[in-house]
Amino acid sequence: MISLAAEFGIPPERSALRSGFLGWQCRVRQMMMREGGGRPSDAVMPEVTLDGEDAPLGRIITVLSKAPAWSVTPELTHIAKKTNDPMKWREEALTFFSATYFQRPHEFSDILTASFAPGSEGAARLRAAPGVTLSFDAYGQRYDLSCKVWKLARRNPLRAATIAHNRLFNPALHPDADILGFEPDWEKSTADPAPA
Repeated sequence: MISLAAEFGIPPERSALRSGFLGWQCRVRQMMMREGGGRPSDAVMPEVTLDGEDAPLGRIITVLSKAPAWSVTPELTHIAKKTNDPMKWREEALTFFSATYFQRPHEFSDILTASFAPGSEGAARLRAAPGVTLSFDAYGQRYDLSCKVWKLARRNPLRAATIAHNRLFNPALHPDADILGFEPDWEKSTADPAPA
């Protein structure tokens, strides 16, 4: 496996935090698909707190996508094209995500995404903030990720992956949905307990 500390100059304890988070997210998302029928749990719905504020703005549903080198966006798009029945989309998506999809955490981008209705005031507030903290707290594990927020351009592969993923579970997803990316600053982020 690639050593992020060596490759990108990430201090070993920060690399462990990133790897620990991605491994934890893969485990909880696989459980969500296998045991929860794909319904989002607290483990994937962090509280969002704007920098400089004490109270959370609310919760968002995040998507964890494969990094572009391991993208499965064409496969997700194909599921939706095979039939016009959204129930079949959901069934096939659950089978796909429940199998081996989440078993290689190193294949995932650490940039989380979330979709918002076009012109969403909440999305505008998130983008206007100097940064946000995403607080994940479930199964005896807590991660507080200090993130930069940006709106993903139409050509961004994580935007395409998010649209393809979310459409399988929400066929009413607006085609012009705003997709925000949350890029963690691993130097400022924390975990309790800390990953080994």
